[in-house]
Formats: sequence, C-alpha cells, structure tokens
Amino acid sequence: MGEGYRWFVGVDLGGELHQVMVVDAAGKVVGERVVQHEGESLARLSAWLVEVAGDPDSMAVAIESPRSVVVEMLVERGFPVFTVNPKQLDRFRDRHTVAGAKDDRRDAFVLATSLRTDESCFHRVRLDDPVVIQLREVSRLHDTLNEELRRLANQLRDQLHRAYAAVLTLSPAADDPWLWALLEVAPSQGAGAKLKYATVGRLLEKHRIRRFDRAALVAALRGPRLPTAPGVAEAAAEHIQLLLPRLKLVHQQRLTVQARITRLLKQLSGNEEEGPPEKRGEHRDAEIILSLPGAGKIVAATMLAEASQPLEERSYHAIRAHAGLAPVTRRSGKRHQVLMRRACNARLRNALYHCARGAMQGDQACRAYYAALRARGHSHGRALRSVADRLLRILMAMLRTRTLYTPAEPVAAA
Repeated sequence: MGEGYRWFVGVDLGGELHQVMVVDAAGKVVGERVVQHEGESLARLSAWLVEVAGDPDSMAVAIESPRSVVVEMLVERGFPVFTVNPKQLDRFRDRHTVAGAKDDRRDAFVLATSLRTDESCFHRVRLDDPVVIQLREVSRLHDTLNEELRRLANQLRDQLHRAYAAVLTLSPAADDPWLWALLEVAPSQGAGAKLKYATVGRLLEKHRIRRFDRAALVAALRGPRLPTAPGVAEAAAEHIQLLLPRLKLVHQQRLTVQARITRLLKQLSGNEEEGPPEKRGEHRDAEIILSLPGAGKIVAATMLAEASQPLEERSYHAIRAHAGLAPVTRRSGKRHQVLMRRACNARLRNALYHCARGAMQGDQACRAYYAALRARGHSHGRALRSVADRLLRILMAMLRTRTLYTPAEPVAAA
C-alpha cells in the first residue's frame, strides 16, 4: 500500500463518459460515479473527491493517459495522479478475472486496487511547463505536416511520371518549390516547351537554384514527350493544378511551424527577449540539448516534447527505455536472447536516430566509436543505437552538471 494514501481512485477515461471508482486502504469500494466530459460534471467530480478524502494529498488517483483534461484538473486541485502503461493494466486485470472479461467499471476498479498494492509500477504525473506544452503541440504538428507534404509530393510525382516525366530528371521527388512554380505556368510538357529562356532564368533565379542552369531545364522541357493516349496529358495537367495549391499551403505551414519551434526553443534557452526578466534563463535544458552533436532544432524539440518528465528527473534509464535504446532480455533455461525494444515512443526513437547519425558524421569521437562497433561485427542499426545510447549518457551528465557539450577524444567501444 502506498505510504500516506488512505483513498485510491481509478478513472477509466472514455470519449463522452468517464467511469470513476474509489476504494479505501483495505480495498473496499466506497463510491463510484459516471462523469460526463463537460466542465460542470468534472467540477462536481473534483468536489466529490475532496468531500470523500478531506485532504487531496491523502487520495491517489490512477489513470491510463498522462495527458488529458481530467488529469490536468486533478493535478491542479492537488491530487497525486499516477499513470500506468495499458499493457501493464491488462496484466493487472488478469488478477481479477481469467475469462478475459472487460468493462469500464472493472477497469476503474483494477486501476484503483492496483495503485493500492503496486504503486511502484505507476508513474507520478507532473504538469509540464506551458512552453513545453506548446512545443509538444507544434513539434507533433511539424511531423504531421511533413507526412502530408510527402504524401502530396508523391501524388504529384505520380502525375508527372504519367505524362511529364522530363522534369523528374531535375527534381526526382517532386518536392521542390521551384518545380511547383514552374508547373503553375506550364502544367504540361507542351506548355513547358513554349517557355522562353528568360522566363525559365527568372524562375531559377527567384528560387536560387544553382545546381543546374536554365539551358538544362529548357532542354528537359523541350525533350521528347511520352507516348500517351489522347486526353491523358490534359487529365494529368488538371490533376497537377489541383495539387499545387495544397502543396504550397502545407509547405508554408511547415515553415511557419519551424519558425515557431525556433522561437519556443529560444524561450526555453533563456535567449528570448520577450517576457518578464525573472522568467528569462529559467530553463537551460534546451540550450544543453542543442549543444549535443547531431541535435538540431527538430531533434531538440522532439526530445523536450516527448520526454519532458524523464529529462526533468535526469532519469537515464527511463528515457533510454522510452526511446527504445534499452534492449529486451529473454532468458529461460538454456535459452538467452537480447532483442531490440519495439515498444517505445516512435517519435523519440526517430529523433535519437537522426541525432546519432548526425553525430557520427560530425563528431570525431562518435565516428570512432561507431567504427569500433562495426569492426566488432555489430550491424549498422545496432551500432547506431549504441552511439545514441552513448550520447544519451553524455546528455544526462551535461544536464546534471548544467554544462554544454565539448568535443572529446575518440573512445573505445564499450
């Protein structure tokens, strides 16, 4: 039983209704309610819990999701709130039924009683800094916009490959803004062949394209056309014209989000000129993370957004598992396996992957460490995860000592 807690609450979140159950220190149910997801009902829930407990510090609340309106309300009211992984909750549920039965009341009861008996399996929720909450939102939005831009660019590429393949020799991914500007004035190869050298030159100059000149572009536009059936070129041109405004909009939104991420990182680093003087320099974690080799703005934003609590607690083992760097060991009898951890935060794993890849290319010590691991027979993926793990150890030491990264001499692989 958790020390100091006399009441335990299980909250099973739903879309419109939330099931709440309260048990005492002996595990006896003392009350339950179904709460609607609206302001007045949630306020009544908070008042009821205070009435039952008297002191919010004596009542612990168990819930699956660490981020929701209910969690924020309860933490603001002073209730200790704990979260548990849904997979662990499924195992706790097996204590009470072996038939696989599941319903909202049972889940709320299991949450409450499991927190009463196994508090060490739960994680205490702490509200993030408002700037970190904003950073999390725009960081995830940046990933969403990247996916949408890639999807639209692939659709554009398909249409170009269908009837306008000449320009793909100069922009294979069809994701260049200069290409979109060209397609706006010449959506088909027939229209492109009529463009003058001066028009093409101005377009390339406006977008600062120097990897090829206007002669190469004009030659591609005036080259042999694909043999297509009548109407195919016109249909593809019409489809292209519909895709271009969406591509330009998503591209502009991504630039806006990137600028917002930069401002928020500056604010967290204490370099933002705006805001009250007492708030400047309050957080230095962003500046320390940005000093790590391979950690750019997007990587730093993702780490702060997805692992804010482990970073705040300086918990190397927690963030290591959260990012999928900690391997999974399976040992039974003579069988012994060490496997890559699959259950993790995918966004955090990708961020550390790119950080390790960039560090391996730009930092001499990381490059030597990677080469030593490869020489010992490790695969590229495993070696890169080891580089990321090493960078994570260094980052935790930097955060504890509040120091920035300084390049070190190459080290041997551990």
